[in-house]
Amino acid sequence: MITYVFPGQGAQKKGMGGCLFDEFHELTKQADEVLSYSIRELCLNDPQGNLNQTQFTQPALYTVNALSYLKTIIDTGQKPDFVAGHSLGEYNALFASGAFDFRTGLELVKKRGELMSRATGGGMAAIIGLTEEKIRETLLMNRLDGIDVANLNAPVQIVISGTKADIELAQTVFEKTNGVEMFVPLRTSGAFHSRYMQEAKQEFKEFLAQYHFLDLKIPVISNVQARPYTASAIQENMVEQITQPVKWTESIRYLMGKGHMKFEEIGVGKVLTGLITRIQAEAEPLIVNEEERLLIPKERESVVQAGGTVKEESTKANSSVAVLEYEAQAPTEKQVHMAAVLGDTAFKRDYNLTYAYMSGAMYRGIASKEMVIRMGKAGMLGVFGTGGLSIADVEAAVTDIQKELSQGQAYGFNFLYSPSDSRKEEQLAELFIARGVKVIEASAYLSITPALVRYRAKGLRQDERGVLSATHKIIAKVSRPEIAEVFLSPAPERIVAKLLAEQLITSQEAQWLSKVPMADDLTVEADSGGHTDGGVAYALMPAMRKLRDEMMVKYRYPKRIRVGAAGGIGTPEAAAAAFIMGADYIVTGSVNQCTVEAATSDTVKDMLQQINVQDTEYAPAGDMFELGAKIQVLRRGVFFPSRANKLYDLYRMHASLDDIDEKTKLQIQDKYFKRSFEQVLAEIKPYYSPQDWEQALNNPKQKMAMLFKWYFTYSSRLALQGSEESKVDYQVHCGPALGALNQELKGTALESWRNRHVDELALFLLDGAAQRLKEQLNTILRIDELRTDM
Repeated sequence: MITYVFPGQGAQKKGMGGCLFDEFHELTKQADEVLSYSIRELCLNDPQGNLNQTQFTQPALYTVNALSYLKTIIDTGQKPDFVAGHSLGEYNALFASGAFDFRTGLELVKKRGELMSRATGGGMAAIIGLTEEKIRETLLMNRLDGIDVANLNAPVQIVISGTKADIELAQTVFEKTNGVEMFVPLRTSGAFHSRYMQEAKQEFKEFLAQYHFLDLKIPVISNVQARPYTASAIQENMVEQITQPVKWTESIRYLMGKGHMKFEEIGVGKVLTGLITRIQAEAEPLIVNEEERLLIPKERESVVQAGGTVKEESTKANSSVAVLEYEAQAPTEKQVHMAAVLGDTAFKRDYNLTYAYMSGAMYRGIASKEMVIRMGKAGMLGVFGTGGLSIADVEAAVTDIQKELSQGQAYGFNFLYSPSDSRKEEQLAELFIARGVKVIEASAYLSITPALVRYRAKGLRQDERGVLSATHKIIAKVSRPEIAEVFLSPAPERIVAKLLAEQLITSQEAQWLSKVPMADDLTVEADSGGHTDGGVAYALMPAMRKLRDEMMVKYRYPKRIRVGAAGGIGTPEAAAAAFIMGADYIVTGSVNQCTVEAATSDTVKDMLQQINVQDTEYAPAGDMFELGAKIQVLRRGVFFPSRANKLYDLYRMHASLDDIDEKTKLQIQDKYFKRSFEQVLAEIKPYYSPQDWEQALNNPKQKMAMLFKWYFTYSSRLALQGSEESKVDYQVHCGPALGALNQELKGTALESWRNRHVDELALFLLDGAAQRLKEQLNTILRIDELRTDM
């Protein structure tokens, strides 16, 4: 037998529905008529940011779940034996069973969402680790009689509902209660599935009176009764569901008691699949008689294999949970860790993230498409490293990433400042605009460029209410206040005027550009691998946040610009420190190139795995060689830093190659380049236009720079290829964070990079940070208690 289950509010995510709207064109048209807005636009693009608002969430989920069900029936040619849905999802179960048609169900859900969205002053929270009985006992003992149990999601995952004041008081109680693994306040304005929804219940009852419901063709398991609906009680169950708890655990146990039962989640995400897996592992099936009265729980038999007993895993051994939230970001298909509470809620919502965490770009695709895809599927934001790659290489990565992350998961592409090659920036901008790349990380910028402004302009939209939004999001990575200021300002007027004169933007886009900052978010980069100014996070973060606040006031931006932290984050303590300093999100870099997904050579990874915090050094940046910009690179076991610095010193002190002594020139050709200057020139000539080539040859200083910069490309290529005989010339961008991580992981399974996956490493850092922050908070609270006693 098979049961189809439908998720409820909390499973929503931008991009849901995909091609279903095209396949079911008539039903999509019906939805638009009922709702008076485009359901396709809401689900796929969410331009006004409405998807997580209850009155929009419920119709959107109902529609996508319903179309997914119809698609499943068409593809398989068979219907399920039972159907069930979590809260809102129950309406999809009733639709699947034939209680009403698609339009009627949507009308009901639209009204339900509107009524529930009016609820204010309430709150909800998930408690992980306690049974329902223990929670009720704790509420009673602490006189928290204003709180109701709302969702019985799994045996030890329960959601409570009540006034905000009571939920806050309950948090202080449950966090001190033995057995509680997590207490997670949910972002909702209403106390759903509780006595506080009585007014909505009564109004919904009056609304339902005008409808007639058909006989059920498939048994529907009721949230209220945890038993099959009866034909006479359809309306009653739908009304009672608003104030009564969702008995999900008991519903699944009832279905388990029917014999061999397979569960298939239909619609958005896999959150119910995770809950069902936990219920099957932690609870017994319910065996009932024909009158559906409970008989006995089926005793679970221990299974002896290979001479031993298979023990159930303790829930404490698994720190991941799958919390059904209401007006929160949608969970990923994996269970949500306690780290999901860290960071800025709006940042996670805007980028469709579960965690306020980014893996930053690393040049030449070391931040690979595999890394970006894995991050996106884990509910995080990965940025592909475009530096040093051809446009064709970048476009191929766009194709692969968009194919794998087709359900609205987050991804981004690096947009690197190229002062010596503005055409490359323009080509990237054109590519990203044409291919619908919605997020870029602007790195190493010294000033705003036309290509960056054009990308920004082409993503600006204004709704019928006059609200301006940016679908092309720019996350600017900065380490100096003067650069931060240009990203916190609107686009420079001279650049806007130039683009307008060249007809690269419209007059409307030019006007909109004056009303928005160049960046949606600002990543403050302290001492890090790659391009760096060697800043100190403790000084940079407060200064940048203050600057952000001042610029918000100056330009009267309606939407808050978030500030994230990057550089030096390689341990849970470092991540915790970033959040304590007010970071809305964190970005890692160096640590990620020592993972399975990083597209550098195994040889480099083996070398990086051995380093400590002192094994890095500053060297000139090859892409900004003439400007004297610095990068931080691996020092241990290589000569690249000293050789690169010597080349820059020679360039700085001499006007041409002819001014350098013969002995030094021979050393460069024999030891550094392993070929003559003439051979280098022959190798690089195809990469220059005839005009640029002639200009460089006729300028002795420029010719010297051109030759010396070849070494930086060469040394990077050696590292990527893993050339064993040329290890000493490897150029490997890396900061001390990786050394700190290596020390942290010594003696664990993650000591070897072959066991390090980028998303699992992120959760190691985030979960550890959350635990450290919780410990510090408890220490502070104990100090306050001591002061009170005194």
